[in-house]
Amino acid sequence: MIIKTAEFVKSSGKWQECPEPNIPEYAFIGRSNVGKSSLINAMMNHKDLAKTSQTPGKTQLINHFLVNENWYLTDLPGYGYAKVSKVQRKDFEKLITNYILNRRNLVNLFVLVDVRHTPQKIDLEFIQWCGESGIPFSIVFTKADKLKPNAVVKNVEDYKAELHKTWEDLPELYITSAEKKEGGDNILNFIQKTNEFLINNNISFDE
Repeated sequence: MIIKTAEFVKSSGKWQECPEPNIPEYAFIGRSNVGKSSLINAMMNHKDLAKTSQTPGKTQLINHFLVNENWYLTDLPGYGYAKVSKVQRKDFEKLITNYILNRRNLVNLFVLVDVRHTPQKIDLEFIQWCGESGIPFSIVFTKADKLKPNAVVKNVEDYKAELHKTWEDLPELYITSAEKKEGGDNILNFIQKTNEFLINNNISFDE
């Protein structure tokens, strides 16, 4: 997919305030500091489309971007950020879950996982929740440039082994590096093929 245009649309504090759900939408989520904004910017070839920060937990709203004038890229708040109050954390969780469960044009959720770490309980629990909730999703490993290739492979295999304890078939897996702009094209190709499938099968999101 060639990115011709990518523009910020709006930030929403409630899922009901999001843009009209009339075109395909692909959302990105992960633990705070997983490199979500950097990956989005690398994919869109735009250095500051999504705001990056040295402070984890900066994304606290649902941010919508219109790409090529025909699909939404959605930047969701990170989950599991410990340095906010319990009340704030519950508010974030409510915002995230309500969006994911109620947004009718959400075609796929990309769950970002830092490939540098061993399988994290919070990531595994969120992935399990997605599966139990019937949410279509993919797993995106980030920061692959921070490890040697064989270490990346090992950590991905460790994740797959952990997931296979409760999953028979695993979702699509992507290995990415925002720094080296690697892996993002594979995600964009998936989005393009999915959009073409929706068009060819006359699937719309109008109620």
